[in-house]
Amino acid sequence: MSPASRLQAGNTDGRAMAMPEAKSMWDDRVLFIDGEALVIDKPAGLAVHPGPKTPISLEAHLARLRFGFHRPPTLVHRLDRDTSGCLLLARNPKSHKRLQRAFEDGLVAKTYLAVLDGDPAGAEGEIDMPLLKISSAEAGWRVVPDPAGKSAVTRWRKLAVHDGRAAILLMPETGRTHQLRVHAASGLGIPIAGDPVYSDGPVYRDRPDYGDGRGPMLLHALSLRLEREGKTAVEARAPLPASFAAAGFGDVG
Repeated sequence: MSPASRLQAGNTDGRAMAMPEAKSMWDDRVLFIDGEALVIDKPAGLAVHPGPKTPISLEAHLARLRFGFHRPPTLVHRLDRDTSGCLLLARNPKSHKRLQRAFEDGLVAKTYLAVLDGDPAGAEGEIDMPLLKISSAEAGWRVVPDPAGKSAVTRWRKLAVHDGRAAILLMPETGRTHQLRVHAASGLGIPIAGDPVYSDGPVYRDRPDYGDGRGPMLLHALSLRLEREGKTAVEARAPLPASFAAAGFGDVG
């Protein structure tokens, strides 16, 4: 049953719903849906916003994510182009304000799974490292550790080690741009495998790529949970992409 059909059969907010739409390519990527919220499993390689290097983005697909509503959903937060997994969207303007406020207030629990290009010392820890966005004409923009930057905190826990690389669970307490990628590279001293910006390691050209010659970055938004007063929680968990199994970590997380 498609997401639109599920809502038609059991709508919980009392509003009339349109008839079920034809099956969408996104049906199999819907992780949670009700009258307020939608969580999808964003594929790696798809940017959420268009840009000079990403003319095709998730914004071009929003009309296909209406699932019986007249309005397309709106993005509540974002994931990097190279990051896969749980992405939360709002299904109406009022819920967008509430969900976005929950993100701003730190009320959304998120976990990410990453494969590092090495094995960090210790089993778990916390990285408290302020981050600053910089740019130059030669290198473009990137994020660097800087005491003058914005506060950024990430908790981490090692899950498994294979062929000298570690799979770790990352639990950000703040939501800065490229936070997890910089905290891995500069906080743990080991970048995320396949990171095109913060890693000097191999780019895994022997694996399926995005058509630009490089393989996937192994960072996945594994789960998301948001408590709502008077309603069931928004809760979702995204299955691991095949790239994690190809790296030897298909059974972690």
